[in-house]
Amino acid sequence: MLIKNNDIIEVKNLSKKYGDKLAVNNINFEVRQGEIFGILGPNGAGKTSALEMMETLRSISSGTITIDGINVTKQPNKIKQIIGVQLQSSNFYDKITLQESLKLFASFYNRKIKPIDLLKKVDLESKAKAYPENLSGGQKQRFSIAVALVNQPKVLFLDEPSTGLDPQARHNLWELINKIKDGGITIVLTSHYMEEAEKLCDRVAIMDEGQIISLDTPANLISNLIKGGFRSKKTVEQANLEDVYINLTGKELRE
Repeated sequence: MLIKNNDIIEVKNLSKKYGDKLAVNNINFEVRQGEIFGILGPNGAGKTSALEMMETLRSISSGTITIDGINVTKQPNKIKQIIGVQLQSSNFYDKITLQESLKLFASFYNRKIKPIDLLKKVDLESKAKAYPENLSGGQKQRFSIAVALVNQPKVLFLDEPSTGLDPQARHNLWELINKIKDGGITIVLTSHYMEEAEKLCDRVAIMDEGQIISLDTPANLISNLIKGGFRSKKTVEQANLEDVYINLTGKELRE
């Protein structure tokens, strides 16, 4: 359940310039504690730049971001202690095992962890002694989330987490993301999959040309579109092709 009037992230008048190009143009939004917040938009909309500024990975041209009351620009090291980041593509040391990798990342935060407990959270306990180079695409995505959870973050950032995954792996990842949310962690994600955003997100911000052009719950955004007279050209069925695929091949991961 969302905590009303309890914003863990506040973004005010945020802009990012690359030379003469204004990639993010004076955006404002808040993320509530305990929700899954989606940032959607076409390529070049500015969503990844916005995410990377929140993650302290890119400098802020103007405006402010605060996370849990901490100013991202003024105290980036404190921010890094309370966030977890899963990037679109993550590289790990191929010649150390998953549990050794987790211990290594934990040492960066001066934390003592039980690697097997983290691996259980992402359904990879059987791969504790495996090497990253031998993981499937879905396993690598889940392992990158385990790494992002090493420092017990208050906020988890996911940048297009299910890109390139087959339907079984994608649905499994969605279940994992919901479990993480149920554990009290706020999640901010970007996605090109509208079904993913609709299933996972409590609210979404839609960006285009560096600006937020709409922000609401998925249900409200759809309802407002229909109220405005929109009608889909395709008859809405009670199932789609992915439902057929999953029903025929099963939900079990093929790894």
